[in-house]
Amino acid sequence: WSLTLDGMQHPSTALSPPEQWDALPFASKIQIILFVGFLEWFSELYENGEPHYTKGGKPGAFPELKGNVPHPVPFNLYDPFGFSKNRSEEAKKRGLVAEINNGRLAMLGIFGFLCEQTIPGSVPVLTGIVKPYAGEVMAPFSADFTL
Repeated sequence: WSLTLDGMQHPSTALSPPEQWDALPFASKIQIILFVGFLEWFSELYENGEPHYTKGGKPGAFPELKGNVPHPVPFNLYDPFGFSKNRSEEAKKRGLVAEINNGRLAMLGIFGFLCEQTIPGSVPVLTGIVKPYAGEVMAPFSADFTL
């Protein structure tokens, strides 16, 4: 399917992820940022009777979208098919720790790839596997705001 109404196709899979981001139209980037921003806003400000995780609440608890937003939402972000509703609290706690550790590992992996793309040879394990990137990874809109 087309990425835009004028028929623009999705960026090629031959491009590296930062190059794919650069190839997206500005409106697509804004849409992604606004959606992630909405999720952050909703999770931080929604009153679900629980204290905020910084004030003694449960970390990782995301409020239910289904029935709480003015748009029909078929699934919730956490446990969309209800597989975890019958798990014990101990199993849920173990799963939360595993999920947090997986997220940390993913962040390290992403930065490892970014380092190798911007500074070739900086991550010896990835040398020759990752394509070099000449853009600016820490300025995601730099291609859209050139002077």
